[in-house]
Amino acid sequence: MTQPEPLPLDAMKAYGFEGVGELAERMGIEFLELSAERAVARMPVAGNTQPVGLLHGGASVVLAESLGSTAAALHAGPERLAMGIEINASHSGAVTEGWVTGVCTPIHLGRTLATHQIEISDERGRRVSTVRITNILTDRKK
Repeated sequence: MTQPEPLPLDAMKAYGFEGVGELAERMGIEFLELSAERAVARMPVAGNTQPVGLLHGGASVVLAESLGSTAAALHAGPERLAMGIEINASHSGAVTEGWVTGVCTPIHLGRTLATHQIEISDERGRRVSTVRITNILTDRKK
């Protein structure tokens, strides 16, 4: 399956983002689609494994939080901040190579809370992890 080219994130500067963040960059996360209603990113398995060569569950959570928090920030708008307050993950498959892709969709988009579900799959479309994140939405301090 061919992956689309990563999207430029220049538009995110209006929301206070200077990129995808140091951790996401270090892990090789690339955003492919970005909105409050649907966000998609991919991450290489190489470099993000546990000692036995499997994709690290924590790496999946970083991918999911990067997606969910960014989508929540887009929903909140440029005058507000989104901060993660709860995240949980169920890992249901193992991956040893290639890329995983996370697809983030909203469960609830409110004025003060945003909850998203992120489904992470391997290149064959097999589910690897299901993650839910809740972000609190607050006004930016001036």
